[in-house]
Amino acid sequence: MLEGRSMDHGARPDLSHPPSGGHANLRLSQMLEQIAADETREVISFGDLLSALHGRAFGALMIIFAFPNILPSPPGLAGVLGLPLVILSTQMMLGRLPWLPPFIARRSLTRASFSALFTRATPWLARAERLLRHRLTPLTTSVAQRGVGFVCLILSLVLMLPIPFGNSLPSIAICLFALGVLERDGAWIIGGLVFSVFALGFVGGMAYALIMSTLFVLMNAF
Repeated sequence: MLEGRSMDHGARPDLSHPPSGGHANLRLSQMLEQIAADETREVISFGDLLSALHGRAFGALMIIFAFPNILPSPPGLAGVLGLPLVILSTQMMLGRLPWLPPFIARRSLTRASFSALFTRATPWLARAERLLRHRLTPLTTSVAQRGVGFVCLILSLVLMLPIPFGNSLPSIAICLFALGVLERDGAWIIGGLVFSVFALGFVGGMAYALIMSTLFVLMNAF
């Protein structure tokens, strides 16, 4: 069973960097392609992804849970995908290793469904990966990642709110942060911060307009 545990203060693992081994030099798109092409898997659970992505699990899973909210999606999907984002963001903020509770880790997709989702995401991910490189690395340290986790937690909570068009912009900001963490690119983390301000401002404005409209209707109804 997977268990969450705190980082050892004497030797903090770098959650943004993959461990040595076969996955060390692979881009996220290549790792996801390998998983999608693995014919030995009939279904792919979130727990499988957590294990397969190793040290890239934080950034990779945040993209996997956030990206569908950017695309046209059925009502209520943001609430379902937002909970894992809240859990992962909280763990990043607290400096813990990535972990998913069993009721989420056991949830699975067929390999065909995962492949279909991956196919939709690949063009965007490939374009982003061509722009990513190691730079402004002080913004990708373990301490800085705690700050990223805090902002992503706020964004995750906001995207779960039932506000029209309120889930896409926070999800884009989370993806920017996740890509910056994955490839140790501080420029993308700055981009995530800038986009977060825009996203939170937009959602806040929409929430204010919704509340005022509701109050107006109620006041005129009685």
